[in-house]
Amino acid sequence: MIIAVDAMGGDFAPNAILEGAIQTLDTLPSGVGLALIGDEKIIKDYMTDKGVAHDRFKVVHAPDIIEMGEHPTKALQGKPNSSIAVGYGLMAAGKIDAFCSAGNTGAMMVGAMFSVKVIPGVLRPAIVGFAPKFKGGMGIIVDVGANADCKVEHLNQFGEIGYLYSKYVIGIENPKVGLLNMGEEEGKGTTLLKEAHQLLKASPHINFIGNVEGRDIFLDRADVFVTDGFVGNVVLKMAESFYDMYSERDGYADEFISKLNFESFGGSPIIGINGNVIIGHGVSGPLSVVNMVRQGIAVAKSDIQHYITRLYSEAEA
Repeated sequence: MIIAVDAMGGDFAPNAILEGAIQTLDTLPSGVGLALIGDEKIIKDYMTDKGVAHDRFKVVHAPDIIEMGEHPTKALQGKPNSSIAVGYGLMAAGKIDAFCSAGNTGAMMVGAMFSVKVIPGVLRPAIVGFAPKFKGGMGIIVDVGANADCKVEHLNQFGEIGYLYSKYVIGIENPKVGLLNMGEEEGKGTTLLKEAHQLLKASPHINFIGNVEGRDIFLDRADVFVTDGFVGNVVLKMAESFYDMYSERDGYADEFISKLNFESFGGSPIIGINGNVIIGHGVSGPLSVVNMVRQGIAVAKSDIQHYITRLYSEAEA
């Protein structure tokens, strides 16, 4: 298994990313290799300065960089030798098993859609956000940023593919799926949410428990929280802010609050595409890289694409 890391993506690249790669080398399971995509000279010079032997990793030369503020589609088309474009090329060719990047999020989404492509039957890929549970365990929020505007069918699929992710990647036997809403009652919410509730309720592929509220996100009420990318992103960023605020208090330490640190997850997987892609935060540091790679390994081992493909191929049969 080969996990590729975009060495040039992120606000603090390449140094923070390469430092994370060094820490990752000491934690890789047997049979897993690391590929670093970016400017070969920069990568090798950094590793030499740090005393890391070059035979411990593979370098794929990609001299161009897609900056964080560039237009995603134009940048990918105009910079075919960028680390993001090269990474997706390797994935499309089956040469890597997962691709991790803290680079331009838009370019990562566009690359996913047009390089490795969407799994047939999936209407829109989604980005998974993580919601640690107060008493232990992990929930997920689907979507947290890929789809700001959604139709009823999209929310229904988020529940279905989120269920599969929770089951096969996280390891929950029969995940509980809830629709994030302004109240628990079935008739609550907008027209969109009311209709989505009925679709999710009728789906034979999930364990739908009904509407859930914002206060349920860190409890054990549900394992999968279905929402559009706009609301999901707001929830995700608010959760991150709790860690930021509490970490500024002298001497304060709390096991649960520490789990709200985005670096403890590393990044967010894109699900619904023909590949294993982890998108990191733009301000990712070394710890993020370590956990992005761990996520990449877990997603690759789960073969989640197989289960999503099977679900929608059986639905069409």
